[in-house]
Order: sequence, then structure tokens, then C-alpha cells
Amino acid sequence: MAMNLGHQIGTLSGKQIPTEFAAGEQPSSATASPSAVWKSPAGNLRSNSPQENASPPMLTPPLTPNSAGEWSYLINLPMLRPDLSVACQAFATSSPLEMTVEEVAGTAEWTDGGRKDEKKGVSVFVMMPLDSVTNGNTVNRKKAMNASLHALKSAGMEGIMIDVWWGLVEREAPGAYNWGGYTELLDMAKKHGLKVQAVMSFHQCGSNVGDSCTIPLPKWVREEMEKDSDLAYTDQWGRRNYEYVSLGCDSLLVLKGRSPVQCYADFMRAFKDNFKHLLGDTIVEIQVGMGPAGELRYPSYPEENGMWKFPGIGAFQCYDKYMLSSLKAAAEAAGKPEWGSTGPTDAGHYNSWPEDTPFFKKDGGGWNSQYGEFFLSWYSQTLIEHGERILSSASSVFEATGVKISVKVAGIHWHYGSRSHAAELTAGYYNTRFRDGYLPMAQMVARYGAVFNFTCIEMRDHEQPQDALCAPENLVRQVGLATKEAQVPLAGENALPRYDKSAHEQILKASSLNIDGSSNDREMFAFTYLRMNPSLFLPDNWRRFVAFVKKMNEGKDSRRCWEQVEREAEHFVNVTEPFVQEAALALMP
Repeated sequence: MAMNLGHQIGTLSGKQIPTEFAAGEQPSSATASPSAVWKSPAGNLRSNSPQENASPPMLTPPLTPNSAGEWSYLINLPMLRPDLSVACQAFATSSPLEMTVEEVAGTAEWTDGGRKDEKKGVSVFVMMPLDSVTNGNTVNRKKAMNASLHALKSAGMEGIMIDVWWGLVEREAPGAYNWGGYTELLDMAKKHGLKVQAVMSFHQCGSNVGDSCTIPLPKWVREEMEKDSDLAYTDQWGRRNYEYVSLGCDSLLVLKGRSPVQCYADFMRAFKDNFKHLLGDTIVEIQVGMGPAGELRYPSYPEENGMWKFPGIGAFQCYDKYMLSSLKAAAEAAGKPEWGSTGPTDAGHYNSWPEDTPFFKKDGGGWNSQYGEFFLSWYSQTLIEHGERILSSASSVFEATGVKISVKVAGIHWHYGSRSHAAELTAGYYNTRFRDGYLPMAQMVARYGAVFNFTCIEMRDHEQPQDALCAPENLVRQVGLATKEAQVPLAGENALPRYDKSAHEQILKASSLNIDGSSNDREMFAFTYLRMNPSLFLPDNWRRFVAFVKKMNEGKDSRRCWEQVEREAEHFVNVTEPFVQEAALALMP
């Protein structure tokens, strides 16, 4: 899920979002109280006048990309005592942490007896910084990483999520894998007793919101894309997107004698062979990248170079010659060859709104025509087949290793309340007022016994722009019902960094999966928190986060109130303060 924090903050007046919903469906009745809402500038998002970005009072400013990467956010830490200069000097000597994980567990044990029952609750993982491994294939800021992992384990975290970048490991030549930094990082996770979700990241880093570093596709892949620009996704105006190789050539030998899917399978196989001693023990999940930002979708809303801005509807990405060839074949098979020469030409631009376009408007829009049904079915089914090809390879590679495979789907919640759901359609999700686009994806994931991972779990409807008909809560509800029907485990992520209690409570609510009154025995498979950074270790943020993790671990059947858990968290934070501060200091530039 790729959203800018400022983009997401809507007008919070305590009113319901004026969305359109199907008959019988009840919109969210949540209202905003003065003490619990995000303040935002007044004005319509469609205005051309500039607006100031607003943030919740409890949040620290978002990370800003710079030469030092994600770690160089904090210039000073006002919460640290002056006498911590001794700790700073200790770090200069590269001395190891003094407390072991076992000592921490014994010192800071929860008053109710420690870890959650294995059969209850939702395990929490934390995403590592995108630049955790450097371009030189070493661990980035090793002391900071070691101290941070120590702190996370002390808080009862199940584990961490790590992006394993194709563009780093197989950068120089086909089949030449350099696992250097990942070997060291995974060993560190094992040392601290943390489980790992490893993401096979076959996309470029640096093109999505929150990307604080740039990691392009492998050099030899880019060389082939320069020779044949149709290997890149293309919009109707001929603009190329180099985040991810177009799925139109999935099975073609276009990458130095191999197909893209073969390259992905070989990469995963090399990962398995190199880390087989950790699979099923330390490495417990493999999330397989399937598109931009690692998500199963088309790059319909690229922020790079200001191409798209929230909440634009995005644009279809089916104009490279390989995708057009597939469209032509589908049209001929349907007996409509005239539909096979191009995609919709009346679907607006990246920053259009549904009612501004003939194709997406609610009354008489092309999306609801015979042609629209044909095109959208082909566009979405082609995406699902792409996911199935990669998922099939991953399942074969990691069979009998004890790891779980997962697939990430984007939480595209803007214009969800409209009839056409335009932003979802351009991304490849054929979800409209009259059609469930998430059930087919869930069924595909279920066929391989994988996990369906979804974003925007932390969002509330009333926090979003009202005129953009955003409805993240209803979207999460729909996905929850689809995964229930498909009998596939559902996991979640937050789309944006949040440290406030309101977001934590929303995640707890969503993770309980109390959707239709009959989900008493069902909870989310896991939750992954975005992302580890210096702000997480600020005292107030850390205290809230520790309490949140405890509540997640306890599960939805826990009868203990927030206040009781927060009191325990306060005690826990005090006990573990030395090495949490040590982690915060280590993250300073």
C-alpha cells in the first residue's frame, strides 16, 4: 500500500462519509471526538490551491529521504538524559549489548506470566528499514540494528520482516547471488530469538511513498529493458514504468535466456539452498513479491516524478506489446476482435475522478457495459494468473520446508464508495458495486495454502477525505468476508506509520475479524507493523506500542482493559529503559 501521510488526512468534522453503498449495507457510524481525531486543513481535495499537510498531534514528523537512508531521521533525542553520554561513548567502542535476551525475559516478565498462549492472539512482526542491507551487501548500521532487535524482542515481538532485494542479491549477472548482508542479518535475528518473514522483493525500491532509498532492478535486467522497452508496464500515453517487469512477458525468454517467472523461481531456490538451516525455525514465512511495492497489482498509481497524486483514479497499464498481444487474443476468443486493439481511451488521466470520465461515471459508464465487462475481466484475470504462476513456483520451491507462503494485496480504499471503484479497477482489482473482486484472488491464494496479506488495517473511515468516498473499514470488512469464504488465512499490515492509540485500537478491532457475528474462532494469522525507525523508540510511542503488542498477543477473548495493560507496559518500559534508550541512541545519525 503506497500512500503519503499528508494525502491520507481528510476533513474530520465528526460526520459520516457521504458515500454510496449497496442496498442493505450500513456505512460506518463512527464519529470523531475532539480528543481522538486528526486535524486537517479545510477544503476540498479537488481544489487546485495548495494545502498544508497535517499530522496527528501525537505523531512525530514522517521520515524524509536523504543520503543517510532511513536511519538519519533523528538529529537529537530530547527524552534522553544527559548522563547517557556514557552510553554514547560505549557505542563508539562497538561493545556488545550487556543483557542477553534470556536475561531480558527474566527481568521484564509480564505480571500475568509472560508469553501468550500459542493458540490465541495475533503475533506481531515489525518491518525492518528498506535499506537494512547496503549496496555493498553488508548490514546497514550494524550497532543500531543489533540494539533495535534487542529492544523489539524485549517487547514480546514475534519477529521481523525483511525485504530481500533482487536488485541487491543478483545485481551484477544472472545466477550470481550475493547473500552477504542477509546472512549476517538473519543470523542476528536468530541470535535474538526473533522469527523472520522474508520478502522476495522483485520490484524496484524508490518509486513508492515511504521509499527512503533507491534499489533498482538488477543491472542485467535493466539492460534488457533498455533494449526492449516493452518489457516495462506502459500506459496509454506511452509512458513506461520500470518498477517491475511487465507480466505480459511472464513466460517469454526475454531475460538473458530465461523468463521472468524462471528468474523469480531460481532466485527463491537459491535463497532456500543458502538458508535451508533457518527455514521453518527462524524463517517462518516467505512473502512473494508480485508487482510494484511487492503487491499483486499493476503500477496504476505511480508517485515517481509526481505522475499520480492521491486520490486520483490512476491509469490502466496494458499498453506494452506483450499485454496488447494478450488482449488481442482474448478479444478474438470472445468473438469481438474489434475490442482487442487497445484498452479504454475514455478512462481519464492519473489524477482524474470517476465522475469526470465517461468510462468510470456511475450512470452509463463504460465500466458497466458489455465491453467494460470484457476488458476488466481480462485485465484482472491476467493479474490473477500472474500471481498464480509465481505462487505455484514458490510453493514448489519451499515445499516441506516448514515455511508459510504469503501474498500481499493493496488496500485501495479511495473511491471505494463510488459505483465503479475506479482506483481499484485500474490496479487490476475487478471490484465494483455489483461484483466482488477480492474473492477470486482469495480463492487463488487458497489453492496453494498460502496467506492473504492486506494493508490499510489501521485506517478509520472518518480519518479519510470525505469527497473522495474513502472507506477503508468497509474495504477491510469485504476482504475479511472474502478470505473467510475462501477459507484462507488473513494477515494484515498498516499502510502508514502510526504511533497513536487510536490506530492501535483500530488494528486490534480489525485483527479480531468479528465481521459478521460468526467469526468467534477466527483471528488474523499475523500482523506486520510498518516500520522500525527512531520514532518508534521515543518514550510515549514505545510505551503505547508495547501495550499494543501485549493486547495483540492476548487475543480478542482477553477481558483486560487498555488501562490495565498500559499500566503493565509502563512498568515494563521502565525496567527495559536502558537498552531501549541504547537502541534510540544507536539510531542517531
